[in-house]
Amino acid sequence: MKPFTMNRDTMNLPTPQAPLDMHAVHEVGRDEAGRLYSIRMRELFAPLHVDMAAVEALAALKIAGHSLGMLMERWAEQHGLSQGRMGVLFRLLRCGDTTLGNLAEDLGSTPRNITGLVDHLERDGLVERIPDPADRRSVRARLTDAGRVRIEAIWREGIDHQFEMVEGFSKDDLAQLRHLCLQLVENARKELAK
Repeated sequence: MKPFTMNRDTMNLPTPQAPLDMHAVHEVGRDEAGRLYSIRMRELFAPLHVDMAAVEALAALKIAGHSLGMLMERWAEQHGLSQGRMGVLFRLLRCGDTTLGNLAEDLGSTPRNITGLVDHLERDGLVERIPDPADRRSVRARLTDAGRVRIEAIWREGIDHQFEMVEGFSKDDLAQLRHLCLQLVENARKELAK
């Protein structure tokens, strides 16, 4: 995977009117209140003379999510895992033996994808399948001793990385960020239910 770097002033993103260029730089500026915004996005939508606050906010969220996903994938690869495999290991560490169906639900994935992830983790000796004592038709995933040792060594480092990502945020900022993201999730669920 190509290394990805992000600093406070620039994010590596393609622009909508340009061909995909991994070196295209999307600069950010500060508005009159000192808040960051995308200079290129404002330039693109300025001729429309409409309030683009919602579009700018949702685009920023999408960019942030994509950037965080890339960073998480890179971090997982540094530990010889994929982001999906690491997610399964974290979930099993926190929740104990779990059915594959519950893993899929908890991780927002498909049962087929979880089966593939567990197959790989089982092959690597990090997870084992065990029968579900409550349901003969169901199978649970369980961390092996090797899997537990591996993920316990990684998860503390993961917590530290998350604190690095929110450097400069106050507890109120983080609470507001959490609230706004989950409000978007609720709004999206309503739209999906239509």
